[in-house]
Amino acid sequence: MKLYEKLSSIRFLKDSYIFKFLFVAFIGIHIPLIGILFFVVYAKANFSTCSLLIFSLIITLIATALTLTVLNKLIHPIELASKALSDYKLKRTVTKLPLHFSDEAGMLLANIQNSILESEKFIAAKEDLIYLLSHDLKTFAGNSQSLSIMILETNPSDEVKELAELISHSSKEQFRYIENFIRMLKEQDEMLQPSSEIKVIYLDEVIENVRNQLSQNLVAKKIELIQNLDIAIVHLKIDPELLTRVLFNLVNNAIKFSFSDAKIQLESYNDKKNVYIKVIDEGIGFDGKDSEKIFEKFTERSRLGTLEEYSTGIGLYLCKQIIERNDGRLIASSEGKNKGGTFTIVFPITE
Repeated sequence: MKLYEKLSSIRFLKDSYIFKFLFVAFIGIHIPLIGILFFVVYAKANFSTCSLLIFSLIITLIATALTLTVLNKLIHPIELASKALSDYKLKRTVTKLPLHFSDEAGMLLANIQNSILESEKFIAAKEDLIYLLSHDLKTFAGNSQSLSIMILETNPSDEVKELAELISHSSKEQFRYIENFIRMLKEQDEMLQPSSEIKVIYLDEVIENVRNQLSQNLVAKKIELIQNLDIAIVHLKIDPELLTRVLFNLVNNAIKFSFSDAKIQLESYNDKKNVYIKVIDEGIGFDGKDSEKIFEKFTERSRLGTLEEYSTGIGLYLCKQIIERNDGRLIASSEGKNKGGTFTIVFPITE
């Protein structure tokens, strides 16, 4: 940036990034000519044509190398702007960019900085709204919990008692889910951005957690959740709670779009390069050409489940965002309508 700052201090170059490039190129082009003139004027009178030719070639190469080096340094503001955007996209890191330049590159830096800051304000306002809604949801869940306790205190029949206990269990799960959701929001800067810290994840525990949370959904549609884990312990950079949330959403989707008495398989294995975690269902499937479009937010491909279950159109989008921000890939595949679907999480093997 030092060269860019020095050139920006020159009055006729201050407001034009193009003129800075042309100025450097102009100087670079004329260095060989000036060198040849000095050689002719100050060299010995008996210099040969061959020596002049060799001198011209050498000074031209030197001038070209210097000009390219200077021009490479002059594009540093563009590189800085690109890096700031990349850091914000991948790590949500806000880079402080210089804002006092008035040429095209300076305007680019200022626009990127302002856009990032506006985005941060929008995200903060959105998070505040989510916190408020989460608080209200806890209140509603608490009403169900209180009602189930009141029913149990009346010494009801076994059938009513069983239903009240189901309501109580469901309310507790809602509380736990909302609390985990709020905690994830508070810690998302640490959890969503790639980390150098490798975490040990016990897949059987993660899957058991998912199974417990979705037990009622599985029972309601008489769906069997089968796990075939070639590897039960993996070393990844993603937070275990985030991986649990992703698998929860993928399995919940599989249940939603599967028919009664179906099977859902959870598989894990690895090769020399990657760890693979798959959710395979026997449901309604989708057209293979839509394998990327189903990850779009609020896509028109959002459908009702096989028992008219509602779909928000955002779950798969969030899953893909979480996996990709943690150096992984989420891939969807299907052989077509009513031929089931497979969602594959791929993480590079960490040393």
